[in-house]
Amino acid sequence: MSSFRLPSGGRLDRSKPLDFTFDGKPMQGLAGDTVASALLANGRQLVGRSFKYHRPRGILTAGAAEPNALLTIGDGGRTEPNTRATVAELYQGLIAKSQNRWPSIDFDLGAVNSLLAPFLGAGFYYKTFMWPAAFWEKVYEPIIRKAAGLGRATYEADPDSYEKCWAHCDLLVIGSGPAGLAAALTAGRAGARVILADEGFEFGGSLLSETAPIATQTPAELLSRTLAELESLPNVRLLTRTTVFGWYDGNVFGGIERVQKHVGTIDANRPMERLWRFAAKKAILASGAEERPMVFGGNDIPGVMMSGAMRSYLNRQAVAPGRQTVIFTNGASGYRTAADLEARGLDVAAIVDSRADAPKTWDGKARVISGGVVMDAKGGKALSGVTIAQAGTLEVIKADALAMSGGWSPIIHLACHRGARPAWSDAKSAFLAPEIQDGLSIAGSAAGLETLEACLADGAEKARRLVTDLGFANADRAFAAVADRTEPVKPLWFVRGSKGKAFVDYQNDVHVRDLVSAVGEGYGHVELAKRYTTNGMATDQGKLSNMNAIGILAEARKVSPAAVGTTTFRPFYTPLSFGALTGASKGRHFQPVRKSPLHDWAKKNGAIFVETGLWYRSSWFPKAGETTWRESVDREVLNVRKNAGICDVSTLGKIEIFGRDAAEFLNRVYCNAFLKLPVGKARYGLMLREDGVIYDDGTTSRLSENHFFMTTTTAYAAGVMNHLEFCAQALWPGLDVQFASSTDQWAQIAVAGPKSRAILQTIVDEDISDAAFPFLGAREVSLFGGRLSARLFRISFSGELAYELAVPAGYGEAVADAIMDAGAEHGICPYGVEALGVMRIEKGHVTHSEINGTVIPSDLGFAKMVSVTKPDFIGKAMLSREGMLDPDRLSLVGVKPVDPKTTFKTGAHILTEGATPTLQNDQGYVSSSCYSPNLGSTIGLALVRRGPQRYGEQVTVWNDLKNEYTKAVLCSPVFFDPENGKLHG
Repeated sequence: MSSFRLPSGGRLDRSKPLDFTFDGKPMQGLAGDTVASALLANGRQLVGRSFKYHRPRGILTAGAAEPNALLTIGDGGRTEPNTRATVAELYQGLIAKSQNRWPSIDFDLGAVNSLLAPFLGAGFYYKTFMWPAAFWEKVYEPIIRKAAGLGRATYEADPDSYEKCWAHCDLLVIGSGPAGLAAALTAGRAGARVILADEGFEFGGSLLSETAPIATQTPAELLSRTLAELESLPNVRLLTRTTVFGWYDGNVFGGIERVQKHVGTIDANRPMERLWRFAAKKAILASGAEERPMVFGGNDIPGVMMSGAMRSYLNRQAVAPGRQTVIFTNGASGYRTAADLEARGLDVAAIVDSRADAPKTWDGKARVISGGVVMDAKGGKALSGVTIAQAGTLEVIKADALAMSGGWSPIIHLACHRGARPAWSDAKSAFLAPEIQDGLSIAGSAAGLETLEACLADGAEKARRLVTDLGFANADRAFAAVADRTEPVKPLWFVRGSKGKAFVDYQNDVHVRDLVSAVGEGYGHVELAKRYTTNGMATDQGKLSNMNAIGILAEARKVSPAAVGTTTFRPFYTPLSFGALTGASKGRHFQPVRKSPLHDWAKKNGAIFVETGLWYRSSWFPKAGETTWRESVDREVLNVRKNAGICDVSTLGKIEIFGRDAAEFLNRVYCNAFLKLPVGKARYGLMLREDGVIYDDGTTSRLSENHFFMTTTTAYAAGVMNHLEFCAQALWPGLDVQFASSTDQWAQIAVAGPKSRAILQTIVDEDISDAAFPFLGAREVSLFGGRLSARLFRISFSGELAYELAVPAGYGEAVADAIMDAGAEHGICPYGVEALGVMRIEKGHVTHSEINGTVIPSDLGFAKMVSVTKPDFIGKAMLSREGMLDPDRLSLVGVKPVDPKTTFKTGAHILTEGATPTLQNDQGYVSSSCYSPNLGSTIGLALVRRGPQRYGEQVTVWNDLKNEYTKAVLCSPVFFDPENGKLHG
């Protein structure tokens, strides 16, 4: 057994043994173990196989950067591959399996790949899989797909639930090491609302693993006292098992909380994971630093471990790394590990310090080999010894454990998620992020500090400054200022002369020669080298390997690491489950259901609903005795034309537009003029894409000099909002214009028909006669004797005298009821989107059935709407392209059957009379169709070649799906009231 549990010590509950299995073998750990520490305690060093060469791999780290110990944990629907054993908590009954091996981890046939190593160097796939071309689909792709990935996902459904939450705070502290604790305590004492989030299952960070006293107390005592005070503060929220994975606009941070990942019996009433969105006024990044591996031959053999990780397992879980340990270091970390090992009675064979001028302060038993390096590690599935080189001489030392420490890299990914680039520091031999940017401050070892005392002081001072800026006048540091005591660290990027493979990226089997080859082959840029060699890819995204890779590239290119730079840091910091991202959107909640403010009103009036995107819209309102939907729709259409009807149009997108330059902005966004639109008027507008094609249409009303109200197509509400934001931010940032989506703020009611004015006048306080409130009027009005403010628009989608009344969403149902009551004597009825569509087609009004991403204004008869006097608008330049001026373009026409008893369907194609149905003979297609109860026949809108020139032409409407040929006539698209007498009534 090369690793075992010590009889005492650690932060464990020895009264709670936990049974688990690894590859089917029963093992036992203790409460407080991670899966990694439990495996080590059971003497299990070999836990995985590398991706490319299937080399034996052991546990390397004690945290989120673990590249080797990736296991599949759980079974059934709770199977989770690629779980880092170093952060997975042990629980009773846990099932763990190794990955990327067959038939077993101890005997893996995939290890034959090691024999092919000379042919599998950097970029081999680019060179190999290019020829012969016929091999790609039949040979290469199937093999690659079969080999891709490490773990295997389950096909069973996930039985658990997930949720998403928002949390707001004055100060978000990310990381609960010394700096994070000091920051949270300082801000908490000042009265600020604080959230302290840490990915571990215990707060404390490095305080959990260190033993050296801080002033007069041990790290454990300091941690206990600090946590006790934080827990007593009502303005401080403490979140363990919570990884902050991304930093976004508005100082919003994403976090994932593992609510039940550490329990064996799942509570169905609680989520498995919780996705947090932290909206923080200020934030402190106290994420710590990652220890760098040493790069030498055989550095991937099980038993080789990071020095800090060895300390963590020793002091937190009372696990000895082995019987005889060698330490390879270039700084103080290795000596701290040696001291802790010797304090527990464990043998340290030697401390190999690569610095020739190593400090002479070591007073332990182990001998120090200054200016030495570990040249090679020996062993296969376990470490057996190391070869040490010093001053030209070689020495072999027996060892079953090797701790390595090559310096520290501040964990600054989050600080670079919004575009900041880290800068190389020669003094720290590391990349540092800008210390303060947009409300985020970096503290502690994440800022390059090394001692616990300095990190405590820095966290306290950074928090004091931030909460003082927020107006908390009584902010005092929780810990006094001290100077950071650092020892010089001379980077050792790799050991020259090693005989074995010296790995840089353990997960992807990238070694030194791969990176050197990349430079030689012209791929020395850090981003190109990443993709050419695969260094820094996969699940850990180079947390452990990137710094050494940058150093090796720098030496190969004969430049400083500053000239090489880093790869781009992007969310997510660590992998997230799809369940957490999905949240509650699963099963019948797969996508959210949006209900109009008038949904309950429509429901109690008997509406049949139809899904329109995310919305449930009232489609028609059947009455007793009506056996088909057509009967209901025909009745609704006829009643609106004769009397009046009320329709819910709340689902239209609604955008408030403000600003001194709002009119100028709209003038550039729309192809028709908006600059001089009078206050109190609405205008129909066409919004084009850059290529001149119509993007969306709708009405925009000017409610005051600098306030406009835009409506959009229901399905395009979000897209139009994004388009406007892009135009304002990227195209014309100098314009004073702001936007706010108000789709959910207003219940919008269409009241249409010849009696609509009489009905509305009973509830609207202002005069809405034709003279006082003409067509396209738009203004704020009061209702019910001044009891409610509303917006009234005289616009029509049905071709009738019509109005749209917008009231605050909460009053929608009550106002709709009042309109129904007022309209009872006038024969009012509710009507749905089916009847609305029929009346639309009768009047030749287009929707996105015609605005389909291919048409320009002239195709729909809107050529006069394109302003020729405006200097510019989006899409103007492209309207003059040759194809846009082609007279043979598909243009809008009406179409009706020669025999009113015959019908045709939307999508049917138009052929000249007697023509054979071929692509060459295709003249266009029917874009919308319906039965018109007013005309007594089917009618439709169609896009036809040279359409307006062909009114009166008899054609054939061909439906190949039903083998139907209908004789029809092309005509004006306005079938009903072409003089618009009813509209202006």
